[in-house]
Amino acid sequence: MSHNSFGHLFRVTTFGESHGPALGCVVDGCPPNIALEAAEIQAFLDKRRPGQSRFTTQRQEPDAVKILSGVFFDERAGKQVTTGTPIALMIENTDQRSKDYADIKDKYRPGHADYVYDAKYGVRDYRGGGRSSARETAARVAAGAVARKIVPQVKVRGALVQLGPHRIDPARWDWDEVDRNPFFCPDPVAAQAWEAYLDGVRKAGSSIGAIVELVAEGVPPGWGAPVYGKLDADLAGALMSINAVKGVEIGAGFASAALTGEENADEMRMGNDGKPLFLSNHAGGVLGGISSGQPVVARFAVKPTSSILTPRRTIDRAGHEAEILTKGRHDPSVGIRAVPVGEAMMACVLADHFLRHRGQIG
Repeated sequence: MSHNSFGHLFRVTTFGESHGPALGCVVDGCPPNIALEAAEIQAFLDKRRPGQSRFTTQRQEPDAVKILSGVFFDERAGKQVTTGTPIALMIENTDQRSKDYADIKDKYRPGHADYVYDAKYGVRDYRGGGRSSARETAARVAAGAVARKIVPQVKVRGALVQLGPHRIDPARWDWDEVDRNPFFCPDPVAAQAWEAYLDGVRKAGSSIGAIVELVAEGVPPGWGAPVYGKLDADLAGALMSINAVKGVEIGAGFASAALTGEENADEMRMGNDGKPLFLSNHAGGVLGGISSGQPVVARFAVKPTSSILTPRRTIDRAGHEAEILTKGRHDPSVGIRAVPVGEAMMACVLADHFLRHRGQIG
């Protein structure tokens, strides 16, 4: 039994480990005749790539993607296009340091998947966590780049809105600011304050969690299906599958529990364009599991990176009590590089639901 695939009509299977020779994915269900070049995929991988600032792991990986199948240069169109067959994408690992993990090969890192992988399979790849490593998310970002080509009318964007206990001020939200700082933060004041804060966390050899917000604009009403094909349910599942994610909310999410019925209901009027106009968006663009035409909004919480220098109590494979600290190169907050990963997963879900909607409704 394998669970390395997700999606229905737009289906993605990822493969590879943190310290293996390569990782990648197979994207099945992409329609034909869509222009696709490796450079278009690379642009999104570069956003997630490690080693770009002192606030992320210093592992130096170019994350150069290769398209192995599923495309063909169409002389009539004068460009490379998808053929409708499986698109295989590969990213080579070039900067593994497996020796960094030699001291922990028989110990379980608290907060990591070490123990449960061993308990389930009877074997585990201790080199960076193997398949459980966030290195696997590079393949998701590559798949997300393909998904965006299927729904070009949809704009998917993400931002870091909380780092540890420090939140942004929504009144200062500026999407252009996201690309100007190393945190994907939309608030320039918060981004500046976060530099000193995360420097302290990093120098202490510790880590901190974060919250990422995703917004998809241009999603028309009608995507998603009752009762077990809900758009928000699939989106929540996709985001929860990202490494270190411990919570997902759609729209107002958990905050809606404190609202009254009058406050929570997104009232409607008729807009000048003859389409419904919502006066608020507590639902996050999804009603009854079906998109409403409003922006689809989701947030997810990322726990602190489990690999830290502070000694922690643990046990080894023989059942002996031990102490452990994790050397190597790790993100002081994995939430930073989770932003492009979250965008990719949202894009994959939306592309899948677009194809499913088209397949049923026409």
